Amino acid sequence: MSSNSTNQTNQTLSILLFFLLIVSCQFKQDKPEVSEEITPGTMDTSSDEEDEIIAAVENILRAAGNYDLEELDSLTSDKAVIGYTRERDGEWKNTEVTINEYIESIKKRELRPYIEIVSDYDIIVTEGHMALVRADAVVNRFGMPGLREVNHMILIKENKQWKLLSIGWTAHEQPEEKRKFDLNIFAQGYAQAWGSKRSEFVAMFFEEDGRLQVNDGEPAIGRNAISNVAQSFMAKFPDINVSFDSLVHKPTGIEFHWTLTGTDSDQNGKGHKVKVSGFELWTMSDQNLIKDSKGSFSWEEYNRQLQFGIEN
Repeated sequence: MSSNSTNQTNQTLSILLFFLLIVSCQFKQDKPEVSEEITPGTMDTSSDEEDEIIAAVENILRAAGNYDLEELDSLTSDKAVIGYTRERDGEWKNTEVTINEYIESIKKRELRPYIEIVSDYDIIVTEGHMALVRADAVVNRFGMPGLREVNHMILIKENKQWKLLSIGWTAHEQPEEKRKFDLNIFAQGYAQAWGSKRSEFVAMFFEEDGRLQVNDGEPAIGRNAISNVAQSFMAKFPDINVSFDSLVHKPTGIEFHWTLTGTDSDQNGKGHKVKVSGFELWTMSDQNLIKDSKGSFSWEEYNRQLQFGIEN
């Protein structure tokens, strides 16, 4: 980038972050009581609108955690800017980039999936077209909490879709007592990885010599083989989404219950949507990774939906 372009980007980012700082200072630790008199077109945010904005934020965070560049591009403005500050060795250091610079930097990095779980939201909406969002979150990798990030976002509605205009956040390490493995968060991250379009992310949740068996099929042994199994589903269902339904502890292991949804896009398929549920019986290793997984779901129902769709 040229010097003028860089200065212009920094000036734009500084203005946006300054705006965020002013508005975020108005938030209190406890939410204030809402006045019965609300100025039209300013802060009257319906529950449905808030839910829509939260869903947009969670989609953005999921795409970022999966490094899904195509999805991330569709959820952000072409001129979006990013700024964050992180405490290192007692000093806060700032980073400022455009969304395009961020995406380019991802292509050069060795990637590991993460899941960002928001514990609290503050939302202000103006005229139903501009939203200021504060999202207090923790970044987790493979069930281990890492950085706490307080995100400040500006979203703008474009063609009836909320898109990210700018984001700035503070990041710092969690205290040691909070850095403990959480199996539920591990399961959430594993489910998210199935929708990442990166089959190697699924395999990273297994030991190097881990095993994955689907129904009565031949077990896939090792991360490369497991990645191939995941890729076969991702290729068949490009819009695949796996939701984490529950964990059930059994004497034989831990049952990870899931629901898969997606559209059959195989060249020999009929293009039907499917929605099937099942579970994997996990044996976990001492390193808190999956040592062995035996998957189970109804082939009969799965094949019926491939043939006729969900509703038939």
